[in-house]
Amino acid sequence: MTRQRLAWTAALALAITTLLATPALAQKGLAAESARLNALIGAGKYSEALPLAQAMVASLEKDNGRDLSAALNNLGQVHAGQGRDDLAEPLYKRAIALMEKSLGSDSALVAAELTNLAALYQRQGRFAEAEPLFKRALAVREKALPREHPDVGQSLNNIATLYAKQQRPADAEPLFRRALAIYQKAAGPEHPAVATVLNNIGQVERDLDRDADAEAPIRRSLAIREKVLGPEHPDVARSLNNLAGLYQHQQRFADAEPVYRRALAIRERALGPDHPDVATSTSNLADFLQATGRTADALPLAQKTLAANRAQLRVVLPILFAARQQSLLSSEKALDDALGAIQRGTQSSAAAAVNKLAVRLAAGSDRLAELVRKDQDLAAESEALDKAIIAAVSKPSAQRDLAAEQRSRARIAVIASARNGLQKTLAVEFPDYSSLANPLPLTVKDIQPLLASDEAMVIYSVVDRRSYVVAITRESVDWKEIPLGADAVAQKVTAFRRGLDVGKARDASGKSGLFDLGLANELYVALLGPVEALTKDKRNLLVVPSAALTALPFHLLVTEKPQAAIPDRLEGYRSAAWLLRRQAVSVLPSVISLKSLRAFARRDQSVKPMTGFGDPVFNPAAEGPSDRRAANGKVAARSIATIAYADFWRGAGVDRARLAQALPQLPDTADELNAVARDVGAAEADIHLGRDASETTLKRAALAQYGIIYFATHGLVAGDVKGLGEPSLALSIPDQPTELDDGLLTASEVAQLKLNADWVVLSACNTIAGDKPGAEALSGLARSFFYAGARALLVSHWAVDSEAATRLTISTFELLKNEPKIGRAEALRRAMLTFVDDTSSPRNAYPAMWGSFALIGEGEVK
Repeated sequence: MTRQRLAWTAALALAITTLLATPALAQKGLAAESARLNALIGAGKYSEALPLAQAMVASLEKDNGRDLSAALNNLGQVHAGQGRDDLAEPLYKRAIALMEKSLGSDSALVAAELTNLAALYQRQGRFAEAEPLFKRALAVREKALPREHPDVGQSLNNIATLYAKQQRPADAEPLFRRALAIYQKAAGPEHPAVATVLNNIGQVERDLDRDADAEAPIRRSLAIREKVLGPEHPDVARSLNNLAGLYQHQQRFADAEPVYRRALAIRERALGPDHPDVATSTSNLADFLQATGRTADALPLAQKTLAANRAQLRVVLPILFAARQQSLLSSEKALDDALGAIQRGTQSSAAAAVNKLAVRLAAGSDRLAELVRKDQDLAAESEALDKAIIAAVSKPSAQRDLAAEQRSRARIAVIASARNGLQKTLAVEFPDYSSLANPLPLTVKDIQPLLASDEAMVIYSVVDRRSYVVAITRESVDWKEIPLGADAVAQKVTAFRRGLDVGKARDASGKSGLFDLGLANELYVALLGPVEALTKDKRNLLVVPSAALTALPFHLLVTEKPQAAIPDRLEGYRSAAWLLRRQAVSVLPSVISLKSLRAFARRDQSVKPMTGFGDPVFNPAAEGPSDRRAANGKVAARSIATIAYADFWRGAGVDRARLAQALPQLPDTADELNAVARDVGAAEADIHLGRDASETTLKRAALAQYGIIYFATHGLVAGDVKGLGEPSLALSIPDQPTELDDGLLTASEVAQLKLNADWVVLSACNTIAGDKPGAEALSGLARSFFYAGARALLVSHWAVDSEAATRLTISTFELLKNEPKIGRAEALRRAMLTFVDDTSSPRNAYPAMWGSFALIGEGEVK
C-alpha cells in the first residue's frame, strides 16, 4: 500500500449523518429555531449553531420524549461538526434511549440516531462498534421505508464508507453505486448527498487501481458542492482533498499542491485551527511536501500537528527524521519530538493498565490507593456496561432484553454519581491524580537515568511503508529507519512464527514448516542491525514493540547468517547465533512503563513468597495426582482443542468425559509448582493443586500478600474455542458451575483481582495473546494482570510442551535462588540456554521447545 494512498484515504468523506426535526416541534413553537439550526449546520456554521442547539435542549429538558431526543441528536451533530466527539457521544446515546422509549426500537427516527453514533465511531477508527450500528440502521430503514427511500441510500453509503476505510473497496463499490442511484432518483443529480457518494466512488475507483476512472466522479462531486453549498463550505474541502490525493498518486505534483492548499485554507476559515479536519489537511499537505523532497516546507506543518496532539505517525516521523539529517532541527529536538509522537500514538491497552497500576502505587497510602482502584474499577464497569448497551441496540428488537438494558443504564447513573464523589475526595487528598493518570511522554534525558549501565532500550514504531527504531543507553542514543512497513512486518512475523510448533520438534524427513533461521537473521538485521553498535554489548535488552512486533519473540532472532536456513537435523539449531546467547530480553508495554514499574518497586518485607495454582482436575476418574499421572500416557501441550466449551455442560453439571478429551491432565504441573515453592520458600498451604486449584480458592485468597502468583495449567485463547470470547486460564471444573466458579478464569475476571505482585507466572499456552482474534499481543491476560497489580509477567508465545515448560520454569527459579541478584530476565535466559545446550535429545535444540517464554515488564531485581 502506498503512502500516497494512505494520505488520500484520510480524506474519504465521512458517513452521511442525520439532523432530526419532529412534527411536535412546530406545536411547541420551535419550528423556526429548528429550521434555522438545520440551515446553520448544513452550511457548516457550527459556532453560530451551538447556542441555538443548546437552548433547544434546555427548553425541552422537561419533555423527556422524542422531541428532546431530536434536540439532543442535533446538539450532538453540532459538537461533532466542531470536532468534539467527546461531547457528542453521550448526547447521541441519550438520544437513542429516549427515542426508543418513545417510539420503539424499529422506528426510522431511531435508525437516524444509530447512524450518527456509528459515524462517530467510524471517525475514531472504532470500526467493530460502528458496523453493527450501521447495519441495524439499514435493517430498520429497509423494513420501515420504501426500498428507494433516500434514508436507505444514506445507510448504504455509510456501510460502504466503512468498508472503504477497512480497505474493502470491492465490497464498498456496489453499495455506493446503489446509494448513488437512489439519491439521484430521489433528490436530483445536484444534491449534496449525490456529491458525497460521487466523492466516495472516486476514492473506491482509486483503491481498485482504476485511476483513469477516479477523477471524473471526484470532479463532479466538487462541482456540485461548489455550486450548491458555496466555494467555502467544509464539504468542498473533502472533494479537494481526494482530488489532490489522486493528483499526487499520478505524480501530477504541480496540480496537487494548490488543491491541497485550498482545502486546508477552507477548513481553517470554516472550522478554526483546532478542528481535527484541519489537522488532517495539514498532515496531507505536509506529507505531500515531504514526498516531493521539501522537508523544510513540511516541517512547520508537522510541528503544528505535534503541538495540537493530532500528529499522524506516518507523516511526522519521516519529516522529523529527514529534518534531523538535514540539520533543520537539532538531533535532540527531532528525537524528543519523535519519541513524544510515538508515545502518544501507540498507547496499548497493556500500557494503559500499567499506568493505572502506577497511579495506585503513587497514591502514598493504602486508603488512597483503594480509592483510586475503586474509581478505576467503576470506570471500567461503566465502560463495559455502555458497550453492552450499544451492542444490544445494534440487534433486532426480538433479540433484546429491554429490562436488562434499563438496569445497565440505571447502574451507569449510580456509577457516575459514585465516581463524582470519589473524584472530589481525590482532588483534595491526591491532587496529582489527574496528571498522573495522563502522564507526559518521556524524553531521552528522562529515560537515560532510568537505565542501568548494562541496559539498552529499543523502541519501535511500525508505520506505513517504513518503520523506525530508537535505541537508548545511559550514555548515548541512536535513531534509525527500517525499510519495512506495517504489512511487510506483519507478513514476516507471521512467517517467523510458523515454525514455532512443538509438534515439529522431531527428526522429520522433510524440512517443510520447520523454523527458518535465515528469516530470523533477516529480521535481526532489519530490526536490531541498524542500532547494533549501541546495543550489542549491553547485557540486558529492553524492547518496546508496536503493531505486529508485539507477537515477535525477540530472543529468537539470529545475530549471524546461518549456514543453512533450515538445518538438515534438529541438532543444527543448537549452533545458531541466537540473540539469547548474547543478551537477556525483556518486553515493556510502553516507554513510560519503565518509569512506572521501576519507581514503585515493592518495599514491604513481610510479603509471603508465593501462591500457586496447578494440576487442576478435569477428569472425573482422576481423584489423586498419581491417578492423573497414570492416565496421562503422552506429553501434553498446555492448550486445548477447538471444541466448544459450552458443549461440555449438561444441565447444571458438566460432562467430564467430553471435557477430558479437550483438556488433558497436567500432572507435571504439580511437580513444577512444588519445586518452585521450595526454591522461593513458599508454604505448602499456599500451593493449590487438584480440586483446590479452583476459581473459588483463588478469588477468596488474600492475593495482595504474595510476591509471586503462579499458574501452571491450560491457556485458552479467544477465538480458538467456540463460544469463548476472551482469553482464559483453565482451573478445576466444579460439579456445579456458578457465576463465581465455572472453571475458567477469564481476562475480565483477572482484572477484578487485587494483587501486589512482583511477578505473575503464566506457565500455560499463548498467554501473551490478545483479547480477541487478530488483536495486538499483550491485550488479553497480560493487560488484565498488569491492571490487577503485577509488575512483571512470565508469558508464553505459543502452545508450550508441558514437560519443557516444567523444566524451564523450575530451572529459572533455581537460578534465582542460587544467584538472587541476576534478575528474572537473566535467569530465564540461562534456563533456556541450559535447555538448548542439553544434547540428550535432538528435540532440545528446536526453538519451539525452549523459546516460548518471555518476560514482560520489570526484568531486573529491584
